[in-house]
Amino acid sequence: MAELKLPKLPDRTPVRLAITVTPELHRALSDYAALYAQTYGRDEPVTELVPAMLAAFIEADRAFQKNRGVRKDA
Repeated sequence: MAELKLPKLPDRTPVRLAITVTPELHRALSDYAALYAQTYGRDEPVTELVPAMLAAFIEADRAFQKNRGVRKDA
């Protein structure tokens, strides 16, 4: 079998989550989507922005990343 530089791609099957947010958070997310559209000239629904926001939050949380790395190695 050939040894490719590109490894086998990970599972990319989306997982659907249903969440409930407070009215205040919903307004903030809507305001964020409006500012996003103003900044980038492209409307994106909140439902598309939230997964990217969560991913960015988790990636930036150093304590979580450190702990997650320890748990994976254990």
